[in-house]
Amino acid sequence: MSGRTDPILVTGTAGFIGHAVAHRLLDRGERVIGVDIVNDYYDPALKEARLATFQGRNTFDFHRADIADVEAMAAIVRDQGVRRVVHLAAQAGVRYSLENPFAYERSNLAGHLSIMEACRHAEGFEHLVYASSSSVYGDKPMGGAGFTEDEPATDPVSLYAATKRACELMSQSYAKLYGFPQTGLRFFTVYGPWGRPDMAYFSFTQKIMRGESIEVFGEGKMARDFTYIDDIVDGIVGALDHPPATGEHRVLNIGDSHPVGLMEMIETLEDAIGHKAEKVMRPMQPGDVTATYADVSKLHALTGYQPKVMLREGLQRFAEWYRGYYGPTA
Repeated sequence: MSGRTDPILVTGTAGFIGHAVAHRLLDRGERVIGVDIVNDYYDPALKEARLATFQGRNTFDFHRADIADVEAMAAIVRDQGVRRVVHLAAQAGVRYSLENPFAYERSNLAGHLSIMEACRHAEGFEHLVYASSSSVYGDKPMGGAGFTEDEPATDPVSLYAATKRACELMSQSYAKLYGFPQTGLRFFTVYGPWGRPDMAYFSFTQKIMRGESIEVFGEGKMARDFTYIDDIVDGIVGALDHPPATGEHRVLNIGDSHPVGLMEMIETLEDAIGHKAEKVMRPMQPGDVTATYADVSKLHALTGYQPKVMLREGLQRFAEWYRGYYGPTA
């Protein structure tokens, strides 16, 4: 039990990561205020189903609101006495940013600024933790070591990545100007039960279960640092509990530190599902990067963060959840 009475604001609680973080905080006795606009970027029914899992949790209060609504966010933070925020709401997706760029302007840029403004005016505010992304590193050649936070991150290859890097820079500025501590977490390919249908492992599962072919981009030569949702939540909560000093802003990688090739991931997923996939090889898509690989030594030193769930076990858990949610032949 936390022993505290002030609530934690978690934005994006109808989303994959926000839903999991809110439950973890509730489990340890925190009061949680959830915010989400519940848009239709992907199936709203899945988002509503996530929200339904909070029924009966009396210390959870949900607001269906737009994070870019400055007055609404300020009122929630001010009126509820919020002093800690986990800001996870954003417009996700690299490829979608090519089709709908202004969705990223409002949600990622205006939304982030709105949250920071609410925080800076809050009495006794302690810590803003927000979601950044491994995409800020750009299409970096992968050598023997992981991507480190000290690298410049000055060459984003998608608008999504550019907005996430811009959020980091805005947070750095606000921390210095207004003195409230902030932590940006660069997520590396989060997966698991209740995940996002636009992610490759999820869409592959849908197609394999239906007997449809899957499109394998980058000719299958890409690699990702797949990170299981429970491990991600460990890192987020650990970072929240270890704020930087007043007026400081930091960015931390949060990943698995074991990049896996796309073809190996597909083989592991086939084993978890019990069916082989018919693969259609496609070239690299605009905005995609070849590989991601997290160096998590800074987060480990700060919180003891240590990923526990390897890909085979994680995909097995996801496949079991998928069958339970959608049915055995979905």
